[in-house]
Amino acid sequence: MPSVLTGLDVLSREPAKASFAGRRVGLLCHPASVAADLVHVVDRLIQLGVRPARLFGPEHGVRGEAQDMIGVDGATDARTGIPVSSLYGSTFASLSPTAGDLAEIDVLVVDLQDVGSRYYTYIWTMGLAMKAAAAAGVTVVVLDRPNPLGGAAAAVEGGPVRPGFESFVGLGSVPVRHGLTIGEMARLIARGISPGPPPFDRPLDLDVQVVPMQGWRRDMAFEETGLPWVLPSPNMPTVDTAFVYPGLCLVEGTNLSEGRGCTRPFEIVGAPFLDGHQLAADLAKMDLPGVVCRPLTLRPTFHKFAGQPCGGVQFHVTDRAAFRPLRTGIAFLLAARRQAPGQFNWRSEAYEFVSSTPAIDLLAGTDELRAGVEAGAPLAEVTASFALFQREFVDRVRPLLLYS
Repeated sequence: MPSVLTGLDVLSREPAKASFAGRRVGLLCHPASVAADLVHVVDRLIQLGVRPARLFGPEHGVRGEAQDMIGVDGATDARTGIPVSSLYGSTFASLSPTAGDLAEIDVLVVDLQDVGSRYYTYIWTMGLAMKAAAAAGVTVVVLDRPNPLGGAAAAVEGGPVRPGFESFVGLGSVPVRHGLTIGEMARLIARGISPGPPPFDRPLDLDVQVVPMQGWRRDMAFEETGLPWVLPSPNMPTVDTAFVYPGLCLVEGTNLSEGRGCTRPFEIVGAPFLDGHQLAADLAKMDLPGVVCRPLTLRPTFHKFAGQPCGGVQFHVTDRAAFRPLRTGIAFLLAARRQAPGQFNWRSEAYEFVSSTPAIDLLAGTDELRAGVEAGAPLAEVTASFALFQREFVDRVRPLLLYS
């Protein structure tokens, strides 16, 4: 028996049919939108007498079949026959529901398992859907879920998104590791993420309701919830992956492999021109609490360096409370570039619909991280600007928190 009930589980114990009586329901969901008994939200709502009129799929799709940054076409859900609108196509405009789709519904239910990192696009899919719903006069109901990284204020990590560096991995100025549940993030977006860039810098004229969890605490490990972990995206197989993601996702902004095509993406990183033993030794000299870096050789089956042996490291988190993923990811970039300055490069291809700004700058929310790595600056210098913003963010969101 789980010790935590998600928003979906709470809704399942209430007269859901009465809650949505006479209203046409749309549903934004993905593969991890399951109840504690692993029944998917679409099936659970139908069991409760609420058949969605339309499904909305974020990046990777409603059923999660697409890899990263692969456009998903709208279609009909093969299992239920319900029409599906994709919120991840080939243009930035495709990320928002159309007025025509929203005209078919009265309430949009959002049930998405987030992983607690600004880069992870589901919070911004939700935000853009909220903005479109506000324009269409559609109510939004968010079914809350745990932040698998916890929500302790001391673990919030990262700096702001500077003006001009907005993208689908940072449409609001929040830390990389933000410490909020998706329901709390919805409350922040509805109020306006200020200071910060458009499109969420002002309050939304929106009726947004959050169905809170029962039993969740901010200091709770995901395993303590008793809830099953279901991959919310193809390269987020475990809770361990989620813990390293806020730092090692930065590798996406380079020509190094972030471990896609391996069984432990983001935990395992490297490149053919890197020496994993030297990397591990160099990282061990840095101030990286709560983690041990083990040298290894990886051979991705797809994505970067498919079929090629790569020297690299695996990040073994030994103390989640002490571990600082963003600091660790930046340390890895510094060590990798110092080892192979002639072969280490930044990603030059378009990233999340933006081609004019390097991917690493979009991930960092600034060009300062890239400049620091290129200059070989000390780790403490590259991360020095985080502390003030972290404190300001924690103070700013405190009134919006739903859990102690």
